[in-house]
Amino acid sequence: MKVSIKKISEITGFSPATVSNALNYKRGVNAETSAKILKTAQDLGYFDENHIRKVKFVMFKRDGSVVENTPFFISMISGVEKECRSRGMEMQICNLDKRDPGFKDQAKWIMNDKASAVILLGTEMTDEDVGLINGMNCPFIVIDYWNEGMAFDAMLINNADSARTATSYLISKGHTEIGYLRGDFRIKPFRSRYVGYQTALQKAGIVLNKKLIVTLGTTVDGAYEDMKKYLKTNQVLPTAFFADNDMIALGAMKAMSESGIRIPEDVSIIGFDDLPYSSISLPPLTTLRVPKQEMGRSAVRRLCAIIEDNDDVRFKIQVCTQFIERDSVRAIEK
Repeated sequence: MKVSIKKISEITGFSPATVSNALNYKRGVNAETSAKILKTAQDLGYFDENHIRKVKFVMFKRDGSVVENTPFFISMISGVEKECRSRGMEMQICNLDKRDPGFKDQAKWIMNDKASAVILLGTEMTDEDVGLINGMNCPFIVIDYWNEGMAFDAMLINNADSARTATSYLISKGHTEIGYLRGDFRIKPFRSRYVGYQTALQKAGIVLNKKLIVTLGTTVDGAYEDMKKYLKTNQVLPTAFFADNDMIALGAMKAMSESGIRIPEDVSIIGFDDLPYSSISLPPLTTLRVPKQEMGRSAVRRLCAIIEDNDDVRFKIQVCTQFIERDSVRAIEK
């Protein structure tokens, strides 16, 4: 039977928290207590069974259009690195790219490395990639992806509720013609945000007008070019847009500004993510802030719990966003 922190706690008489701190070489445990805990753990074979001291942060890429060239994941990786360091663990960043000829071999190497735990960034994953998860032979948690089976630990942003909040805010400002800037790569987070957008309209008794849904690339440049093309063929715009993320919102804003469309005087806009340059755009972008660094730290904490407890309980953790009100939305007088 696997030796647990609870077992060591029972034998030594120290609390599970103290035992965990000693085993992870954290400050705050005196030398005598630490020595007793470590000796007991060694005698019980804890270190032979709990030898995982490395966390691999694996960035899954289908085409890279969402996870590349964005500062969003830099903060998340920073959180992972800080939490690993505080626990005396090593962190390694791996790119798992489906475009790479060696993709299958690399995936097999990651899945079968029992000396490491894995945080899998599944933002660009689709349901056809679920075999990657089913084949995992090490402790792991998936960020930004889930499926109906949910036979794995996952950490998600509360996308639908957040999008509903943003759209409801536009409605509270008097907007009834609210469009949707839709990312062309339909990752699961975007689909959930669309559901939240629809729900807010429905609750307000506003009929969804699909002519106000504009599909754009998921990079700033892609969204900019696609919005320019759209504006050349469409003269009628809603009074407001909710965008799948800040990258899309900022690219669209640039195209609209160059076309003489004023924000927020002519069109209001709300993004999602609160990227660093969203606060310095012209105008500063109203958006939803995701606690990116804390997501990274929490993922490591959950991994450590999986390693220590070795149980069959699976968690779906939803992370709440914070609404950030800036200058890209105007109120319409009724």
